[in-house]
This record gives sequence, C-alpha cells and structure tokens, in this order.
Amino acid sequence: MKNVSRRHFLKAAAAGAAVFNIVPASVLGQNAPSNKVVMGAIGVGSQGRGVFGGFMQHPDVVVKAICDVNAVKMTTFKKQIDERYGNSDCLMIKDFRELCERKDIDAVMIATPDHWHATAGIYAANHGKDIYGEKPFTHNLREGRLYVNALEKNKRVFQAGSMQRSGGDFRRAVELVRNGRIGKVVRVEVGLPSGGRGKPGVPGTPVPEGLDWNMWVGPAPYREFQGVYDWDWRWILDFGGGQMKDWICHHCDIGLWGVQKDNVGPTEVEGVGLFKADGIYDSPTAYRYTAKYDDGLEVVVADSNHFELGGGVRWIGEKGEWIFVTRGHYETSNPKLWYQLPEAGEFRLPSVSSQQRDFLDAVKARTVPTSPAEAAHRVTSVGHLGQIAMQTGRKIRWDWKAEEIIGDPAAASLLWREPRKEWAKA
Repeated sequence: MKNVSRRHFLKAAAAGAAVFNIVPASVLGQNAPSNKVVMGAIGVGSQGRGVFGGFMQHPDVVVKAICDVNAVKMTTFKKQIDERYGNSDCLMIKDFRELCERKDIDAVMIATPDHWHATAGIYAANHGKDIYGEKPFTHNLREGRLYVNALEKNKRVFQAGSMQRSGGDFRRAVELVRNGRIGKVVRVEVGLPSGGRGKPGVPGTPVPEGLDWNMWVGPAPYREFQGVYDWDWRWILDFGGGQMKDWICHHCDIGLWGVQKDNVGPTEVEGVGLFKADGIYDSPTAYRYTAKYDDGLEVVVADSNHFELGGGVRWIGEKGEWIFVTRGHYETSNPKLWYQLPEAGEFRLPSVSSQQRDFLDAVKARTVPTSPAEAAHRVTSVGHLGQIAMQTGRKIRWDWKAEEIIGDPAAASLLWREPRKEWAKA
C-alpha cells in the first residue's frame, strides 16, 4: 500500500474497491481518519477499563464499541468514553461475536476472565481482528495452540498484556543476561505471590441486575451463581488458575525472555502444590515446581516464600553470578554488573514506550510486537504443565515440539477441557 498514490487510492475507493480501515500516512496524511486504529473492548471490568483507558490516551485510536456481559459496567464505562471524546458514538454490545463481526473495527482488547480468553480470541482472529489480550494467554494448554494457529492462519497481530516487557529495569536485566554478563545461565528462579482467596460463596445469592450469568460462565462448566464474579473468580479453577497462573506471565515471562526460551518448551516438569479446597475456591495457595529444558537449564517456579529474595526473577550463572529483578527493585551478585551497558555489536532491545503503543505500531506496520502470541503461549504452558504435575503428583515428561505428554494418558487428559456444548464450535 505504501506505493499507492493518494489519487489512485481515492479512485479505487470511489469505484467500490475493498478499503481497510488503516491506510498508511503516506497516502492520506498523519492525521487522516484512515490512519487511526479503530478498536473495540471485550471485557470492561477493572483491568479492562485500565488497559483500554491506556489505549484511549493515544490520538490514533478510535473507540468504536465496548462489550461486557455486565450491562452496568458497560454503561458506566461508556459514560467515561463519551466524556473523553465529547460525543456519544461508542456502541454498547452485549455479545462479543457481534462486535467481532463488525467490518469497521480493526482491533480488539480482550480483558475477560481467563476461561474466556481463547474462545473470544479465536473468534476475533477468525473475523480479521488484531488482538491485545490480557494474560494468561489461555485457560488450558491445548486451546493455547489453537489460538496461536488461528492468529497465524489469519495473519493477525497479537500483543499479550505482559507489560513488564515494556519496563525499564526488566529490559535492562534481559539485556545483561543475553549479553553474557553472568555467563551461561543454569537456573532461573521465579517467585510469584502465594494465597488467593476471597469472600465465601453463598448459594442462592440473586444474580445482580444487568449481569448475564449464563454468558459470564460461557465455555466453562455451568455452576449456580454464589455471589462471586468480580476478581475472586481467579481462585476457582473452572475460571482461573490462582496466583500462579495470574502471575506466571509476568515474572516467568521475563525469565524465559532473558534466556531465549520463550519460543520453546521444557522436557520435564515436576513439583508439589497445596490445593486446599475452601468453599468454592480450589486453586493452589502454595506451590513449587521445576521445569527442565533440553540443554540442562532449570526454571524453578514457586510462591515467593520459597526464595530469599521474594517475588521476582533471578538468573543464576554457572559460576554463581546472578541478576535479580522485580517491580521497583533489582539486585546483582556484583553491584558493578548492573551498570555494564550493551557495547557495540551486543544485543540491545528496541525502544518501547508502552505495551499499548507497541501494539498500535505493530498493527499499522504489520510487524511482530514485543509480547507475541507464541511467547505468551509458551510461558503460559509452563504454568499449565506445572499445575498438572502438582495435581497428579507425578513428573511430567513433555514433548515440547509435538506438545504432548509422554506416557501418562491421565495427565494428558488435563491438557484440554471440552467447552460447554453451546460454545464447542464458537
């Protein structure tokens, strides 16, 4: 398209030729409406409003529609959007499928509960939408590969909401590790939060006005409403994966990124976890497992109580040197390590101001963003395999290329959950 002149483009448009919403600035100018990315939001709870609010700060974003199964949340957020843009153009759409089928939307943000990520994402990709998806990538491992395949088949841009890839300290640490400042890395320690419980579920609790509970449950096994649908759904394995799955796409993602293991998988995973049922809550509240890779690397994922430095990621080299980083803090075995900037010819990450900006630029240029789908799938897979190992109490042998558990049919059955009948072909 970059070689198409403005005259020829307008002539084609007038003749009824297919025209994409996004047209290069070289054709119609930087501020032309067609140089903007038209977006829709699927899921406008607290996380969705925050992330989409970040998109709305960019002048090249046009908000076309928002979608949620909670009408009250939609109405509240629409008011904020209308105030931001000084109009009432934003549409409210209850069913994400209707939003995805619109031809006037280029990209969607998906910030639903975990059990919806793959179903909504695959549908969006199959309908030509680029996707900014909140983590974890999927609720189970098999649907992760189906999601990646749909994105690749439809040539869609995907950015995971793993915002630490845009954070200065994390990026500095990754550059140091990649440039061999601690030598060959033999162990990565990933400390994540423990716990995870909320208010008790109460059978017979009436469904709040405006909430479509059947649609909220969606592809997950149906259960009666018990008052838990905001935030605390994370501690219910039918919907989320506890603190471990909620956070693995942050610190473990950075850990794998640093050792360039974010597009492969481990060969063995084993560990233990505390799955103590507490009413409707059943996610692990304490956990520790080790993923081993074919070159001998060990990645240890555990709740932060297991590590002296707490939550974050630490890379340990074969001679004992190490680098640790977390939000707002870093440490090294040798204080001078942190200040060894990349030299000429060494690895250096490209500049990224934010996950949202990086996504928008990738959508326009049709390039791979900072947190692509394959990386999101691979790090989430470590969490899926770790949970299976802890649930079964057995070492999981994993063929990461075929994505198959070797010699354990019972464990392999946990790689997938059949969606509820009405969502099986969504």
